[in-house]
Parts: sequence; C-alpha cells; structure tokens
Amino acid sequence: FLFLSKLRIPTYRDKPGTTPIVQNMHQTHIDRDLCFCPVFFHIQMLWELVLLGEPLVVMAPSPAESSETVLALVSCISPLKYCSDFRPYFTIHDSEFKEYTTRTQAPPSVILGVTNPFFAKTLQHWPHIIRIGDIKLPGEVPKQVKVKKLKNLKTLDSKPGVYSSYKPYLNKDEEIVKQLQKGVQQKRPTEAQSVILRRYFLELTESFIIPLERYVASLMPLQKCISPWKSPPQLRQFSQDDFMKTLEKAGPQLTSGLKGDWIGLYRHFLKSPNFDGWFRSRQREMTQKLEALHLEALCNENLVFWSQKHTEVETVDLVLKLKNKLLQADTERLPVKTDTLKKLQTHINDIILALPDDLQDILLKTGTT
Repeated sequence: FLFLSKLRIPTYRDKPGTTPIVQNMHQTHIDRDLCFCPVFFHIQMLWELVLLGEPLVVMAPSPAESSETVLALVSCISPLKYCSDFRPYFTIHDSEFKEYTTRTQAPPSVILGVTNPFFAKTLQHWPHIIRIGDIKLPGEVPKQVKVKKLKNLKTLDSKPGVYSSYKPYLNKDEEIVKQLQKGVQQKRPTEAQSVILRRYFLELTESFIIPLERYVASLMPLQKCISPWKSPPQLRQFSQDDFMKTLEKAGPQLTSGLKGDWIGLYRHFLKSPNFDGWFRSRQREMTQKLEALHLEALCNENLVFWSQKHTEVETVDLVLKLKNKLLQADTERLPVKTDTLKKLQTHINDIILALPDDLQDILLKTGTT
C-alpha cells in the first residue's frame, strides 16, 4: 500500500503560516510515494501524534524511505500547518545531534527520519518510534500488529511497526482500514489508494479544526464597533473554557462519526506548537482584517470637511496618519480593495490642497513618519 505525499514549494503570494487547501495547477509540487505497509493499521494514531506535535522517530532502511515517510507524516494533518521542526533525513553529523540524543531532557517536538543503526540505541528514549521495513509486494496485505512497547526495540533490525506507549484519544476507525486493506487485496492503483487516504486525513483534520475556526471567528469585534476616529478594536481573548463549552452543540460530531475523547484531544492540542502556530496565524489575519475595515471606515468619512473644523496641527497629524495607513496597507498586504486605497490617496491630496501653501509644500514632500 502506497501513500502519495505532496511537497509544495511556497510562493511569494503565500501568507506566512497558511496552508492552502486547493492547490493551483501552476504551483510547484513534488510527488512522492511512501510505503505505509508496516504501520498500516496505525495511521489514525500517527495522525494524532503529528497533530499534537509529539516527538517522532522514523527508522528506515534508506534515506529515500526515511524522507518520504517524514514528509507524508507532516502532510497528513493538512490543511493544518505542521509548526514544529522535521528532519526528513537526520544524521550523526547534524548540529542538533547531541541535543536530540541526550537523556537529560525530554525530546523536543520534532519528527526525525534516520537510517543509521546507531540511532536505534541513542534514540531509544524517544516516546514514539516508527520502524519502516522493506516494501511489500503489490497485493500483499500486512499482518495486523499491535503497537509495541519501546523496550522491545533493540536494534534497527527490529520488526517493522510502531513502538509507543501512547493511547489514542479517538476510537479506531475500522472502515478506513478495511477500505485500504481491500484496495491492497484487489491491487487497486497506488494513486487511487493515495486519494482515499488523503481524503480521509483531510476530512478528519477539517472535522477537528472547524469548531476551532468557528470559535476563533467569534472573537472578532463586530463591524459596528469600528470607529474611524479611534484605533481599531482588539480581538477578544481566547478562553479554553469558553471554547470547550461550544463543543457540546458545535463540536466535531457534526461532521465526523468517530467516537472517543475529543475533549481530551482538544485539551492536549491547545498546548501544542501546532495550535500556537495556527492561532498566531489566525490572530494575524483577523488583526489585518480589522485594520482593513478601519481604513475603509476612514475612507467613507468626509475627511476634508473634518479638517476644516480642526486646527492646522490636527489636520497635519491626520495627513501623516493617513499616509502611514497607506504604507501599512502596502507593507502588510492588508486585504483592502485597490479602489479604497485610491480613495484614501484622493482624500489625502484634497486635505493637503485645502491647507496654506507653505504647509502644502512640506506635506507633499513628506513621506511617512
């Protein structure tokens, strides 16, 4: 059984911290095949481990299999962005070698891909180890194996499988296993198997993330709270307790039939680097939206009329602030329409032209503060 992982090279158009769900045909991507046979029955557990940013070691026979497995793991929580470090092919020459092999501190949130048998001993203290074996022949169904305890992992020659004491929060989805197992028996094309697994992971991740998206959207101030003469309002604070209360009526059960301890999974996730990265990205996007709405509110005001009722000092201050708004819209790529920016520039020009000649000359030459 093969899982196709896509590695997409970001472009300058991408917003930092986002992972597009729909990929444009012109975007560069690299297709990689990954044999998931040895961990066939544990894909759902691996999804949880990656989602929670748990330390993972992939031990494989070759750099290619090591790299492909790590990249596939990282992509399995798409469209959620994996925010921890990952090393598709980690060697004893890497600068973090001492840090990752020391037993004096807990392993960091990172996914390592290794091939050197030396790591079977030096990384044995890591909590989750995946052993990838030889590629099976098409049509050969792997034997169902239980998750092994770490003490059983002595060398790189240990049997393929997952070595961990982790207990998944969600109940096992037998349907996806049966579906993929049937595909192996019927020699279903690799591409078709890959599509099934990718769709499964996508739907699972979206079921998990939608309640969070919905709650975070509620932290956005109402548009009526935005005044052109005041600074944009702040986002409301994220409250874990308030979010948990929303799960009873608007939780993942609306889109997923999986049972289990969803609450426990969310509590664990909220402490993870993936949540931190995701939430920072959403905060940035919503703050930029507030800035954009504030700018639009300014454009809808009669700013020339306002300036005629205020002192020259106040008017000059307004012009400088408006110029800064234009600069901010450009440098931060705020989601503002081009017409709005043109309208703001017109406002600035009209206000300046209504001022005395000496001030006009100064302000026309002045950039931003």
